[in-house]
Amino acid sequence: MPIQFKSNAAAAERLGRSRGGIGTKIHACVESLGNAVRLIATGGQAGDSPQVLPLLADLAPGKVLADTAYDSDETRAYCAEKGIEAVIPRHPGRTQPLPMDEETYRDRNKVERFFGRLKQCRRLATRYEKTVVSFLAFWHIGAMIDWIR
Repeated sequence: MPIQFKSNAAAAERLGRSRGGIGTKIHACVESLGNAVRLIATGGQAGDSPQVLPLLADLAPGKVLADTAYDSDETRAYCAEKGIEAVIPRHPGRTQPLPMDEETYRDRNKVERFFGRLKQCRRLATRYEKTVVSFLAFWHIGAMIDWIR
């Protein structure tokens, strides 16, 4: 019988080490009014840019507004292939300048306001649930209540 380590269990529950300790990171895709379309949970140490493709799967947006952390060649290639305008500031590690519509980028605050509204609920801001399924369920309930408002 194999020995099961806690790190495997933590990975299955999307728990990971970050600067603040052990935690879970929520990635959200919101529509133009700031209502959630898709939520994904990852471990606290997980990078942001690998989550773009799962967030955009089966969606057909005209534009993608994202933070610098979501900038990658793979994201830009996916957006170009699907005919989506990528409004993402270039990552500091990039050497070549990339064009970006600064006026459109200002609308990215809608996702920040979405997180601000949902984190007013202490249960969502701090992860009390043991399993990622119940944690994401509460985030989905919060997103539905936010959508109704």
